[in-house]
Amino acid sequence: MVTRSHGVRWGTRKKLKKHNKTPITRYLQSFEQGDIVVILPDSASAQGMPFPRFKGMAGKISGKRGAAYIVSVMDGNKMKTLAVKPEHIRRLGK
Repeated sequence: MVTRSHGVRWGTRKKLKKHNKTPITRYLQSFEQGDIVVILPDSASAQGMPFPRFKGMAGKISGKRGAAYIVSVMDGNKMKTLAVKPEHIRRLGK
């Protein structure tokens, strides 16, 4: 038998349920290098969404790649870098 394919959003019926619309300002926000941000995936936009393991983690903006920002996050004892679009991150603090 052929093995079943598992897409990017496979098995996320409850995890990525969206109940309201995302404001346009969330898509247009900009960040500077060195800003501290929190990763909060927005299920209305599948592109540039980080893996669910990183939900709620805080990281530092270390650069920009196209429309996405490079976010450095500590995952256990290892530093990982994620390319995340602005609608999935929020500035920590202000």
